[in-house]
Amino acid sequence: MTVESTSRAYRGVSTEQRRAERRARLIAAAIAVYGERGYRHATVKAVCEAAGLTERYFYESFENSEALLVTSFNAVTYAVFGEITAAAQAAGRGRVAKARAMLDAYFGALQRSPASARVYLVEIRGVSREVDKAFDAALRAIGAEVARQIAPAGSESDELLQAGVVGGVMHIALRWIDAGYQPPLPQVTDAALRLGMVLAHTGARTARPARSTAA
Repeated sequence: MTVESTSRAYRGVSTEQRRAERRARLIAAAIAVYGERGYRHATVKAVCEAAGLTERYFYESFENSEALLVTSFNAVTYAVFGEITAAAQAAGRGRVAKARAMLDAYFGALQRSPASARVYLVEIRGVSREVDKAFDAALRAIGAEVARQIAPAGSESDELLQAGVVGGVMHIALRWIDAGYQPPLPQVTDAALRLGMVLAHTGARTARPARSTAA
C-alpha cells in the first residue's frame, strides 16, 4: 500500500485529520472521565466509550493509560497557562495588576471546569516517575512565566522561590475546591495574591559573604 493511498481523503477529510480528530476526542473524554471517576478508577474502555470510539483507536494514538494521562494533563495545564499569560499581558505594566489578573484567570479556569481542575491538581500526582516529570516540567514553566511577568526587572531567577510560590497557590486552589469553591473567587485571589507578591518584591539575591581563610 502506498503513502498516497493511506493518506487519501475520505469525504474530504484526510487520514491524518481523522486520526487527529480521534486523538482530540480521546483527550476530551479522558479529562471528563478522570474528573468524574479519578484516573485510578478509569479504564481504557471507559474512556473509549465516552469518546464514542473502539479501543483499537486508543492504541492508534497512545501507548497506554499513563501516556493519555500525561497528554490530558498537558492539554489542561497549557490551556490554563495560555489564559494566565494573556491575562497578564492585558493587565498593563503594574506588577500587582499583572499578578491579580493571572490569579483571577487561574482560579476562574479551575472553577469553570471542575473536571479539568481535578486532572490538573489531583489525578496527576504519584502515578509514576514519568508522570511526575510532566508535572514538574509544567510547574517550572509556570513558575518561570509568573516570575517573568511580575518580578522586578534585572532580578535574578530563583527557581526554588518560584516553586514555593506556585506550589503554595496550588495548595490554596486545592483547599478552595475541597470547600466547594468557597469563599468567592475575589477572596481566594486576594489570599493567593499575598503569596504571589513575594516574587514581585524580590530583587537580586544577596551574595553570600566569602568564607574567611584566616586561621
